[in-house]
Amino acid sequence: MTSPRAWLIWTIGIFAYLVAVSQRTSFGVVGLEATERFNAGASAISFFTVLQLLVYAGLQIPVGVLVDRFGSRAMIAGGAILMGLGQLQLAFADSIPGGVAGRVLVGAGDAMTFISVIRLIPLWFAPARVPLVTQLTGMSGQLGQLFSVLPFAFVLHSFGWTPGFLMLAGMSGLAVVLVVVLLQDQPPGSETPDVQRGLRATGVSLASAWRQPGTRLGMWSHFTIQFSGTVFAMTWGYPFLISGQGLEAGTVAGLMTLYVAAGLAAGPFIGSFVARHPLRRSTMVLLISAATAAAWAAVLLTPGRSPLWLLAVLVVVLAVGGPGSMIGFDFARTFNPAHRIGTATGIVNVGGFIAALMAIFMIGLVLDLLLASGYSQGVLYGLEPFRIALSVHFLLLGFGAIMMLLCRRKVRRQMAANGVVVPPLLQAMARQRRANLARRRQRDRADRD
Repeated sequence: MTSPRAWLIWTIGIFAYLVAVSQRTSFGVVGLEATERFNAGASAISFFTVLQLLVYAGLQIPVGVLVDRFGSRAMIAGGAILMGLGQLQLAFADSIPGGVAGRVLVGAGDAMTFISVIRLIPLWFAPARVPLVTQLTGMSGQLGQLFSVLPFAFVLHSFGWTPGFLMLAGMSGLAVVLVVVLLQDQPPGSETPDVQRGLRATGVSLASAWRQPGTRLGMWSHFTIQFSGTVFAMTWGYPFLISGQGLEAGTVAGLMTLYVAAGLAAGPFIGSFVARHPLRRSTMVLLISAATAAAWAAVLLTPGRSPLWLLAVLVVVLAVGGPGSMIGFDFARTFNPAHRIGTATGIVNVGGFIAALMAIFMIGLVLDLLLASGYSQGVLYGLEPFRIALSVHFLLLGFGAIMMLLCRRKVRRQMAANGVVVPPLLQAMARQRRANLARRRQRDRADRD
C-alpha cells in the first residue's frame, strides 16, 4: 500500500474527477450566454443547474451501492462516457429542453465519479495517509473548476458556444481511455471486500449505513459547508459579481482563480488537522459554517457595492468550505466497515448537493419574484435583488448546523458506550498545551545533556 503504483492509480482517478468538476461547473460561467441563447429568465437558468444537481444527488446512494459491487474502474469510465454525451448534446442545443437533456447526462456521469475515486483511497493507501489523500483528492479535483473558469471561458468567448462544449466532450473521451487502460480497482493479490449481492442484501447495507449516526453526521457536515461554494461557483457567483457588484470579467476570473487556490491551500491543513485531531472534526465543520455565515453577512449588509478585498474574503471563506466538507467522508470511512464505504459515502455526498440545489432554485425564484413585483425596477440581476435572494444561505446554514449538533450528540453517546470519551474543547486544549510544554522541556534537557 502507498506504493508508486498507488499514486499512479490515484492520479488517473484524480484526472477523471478533474474532468467531472470542469463539466459540473462549466455552466457557472455561461449564465449570461445561456440566458441569451435559450431566451430564458433567472428561474429557467437556475433550473438547468438544479436539475443537474437533483440527478447528481438522487444517484449518489444507488451509485454508492453499485461501486461497492462493480468497482471504481467501471463506474468512473461509465461516468465519463455519460458526461461526454451530455456535453455533445449541449454543444448543439438551441432550446431549453435540449439544454436540460444535456445537463441531465452531465449530472448522471458526474454522480458516478467522485464516490468511485474516494473508494479507491482506502484500498490503495495505508490508513494513516487516508485523511490527507482524501483532502488532496478534493483539492486536485477542484482544478477542474479553474479549467472551466479560464480555458473553457476563453474558448467560449473567443470561438462560441459549440466549440467550447465540444472541447469539454473531448476531455471526457480522454478520461475514458486513461481509466480503461491504466486504472485498477485494488492492488493485485489484496483481499476483495465481501459485498453481499441481491436486492435484500443491498437494502440491508443501505439501512445499516443510514442507522450509523456517524454516517448521518457526515451527511449533515457536508450539507452545511459544501453548498454555499457550489452555489457560488456553479450558478450565481458569476452573475452576482458581474451584474450585482459591477466587476469586470477579468476581475471575476481572478476571484474565481483565488477560489480554487484558496481551496488548494486549505486542503492540506484540514487533512492534517483531521489526522491529528479526529475527535474535533465536527468542531472544525461548525467553525467553517460560522465563518461562511459571517462572510455572507458582511458582503450583503455593506451599503452599496462591496470593496474588492471584502469580496476576496468571501471567496476565500467559501473555498475553505470545499475541503472542509471532505471531513464528512472521513466520518463515513471511520464509522463503517470496508464493504459499506461506497454506500456510506453516497449518503454523505447527498447532503451538500441537496442543499445546493435547494439554494440555487430558491435564489432564482426569489430573483424572478422580485422582478415581477417591480422591486427590481426591471433589472433582473441587480445588487438589491441579489441581497435578498442570497440571504437564502442563512436559512440552510442554520438548519444544517442544528442537525449536525443533534447527530453529534448521538455519535458521542455511541462512542462513550465503546469507552471513547470526547473531553470538552477547552480541557483538551489545556491538556495539549501541557503536553507540548512537557515535550519542549524534555527536548531542552536533552540538549543540555
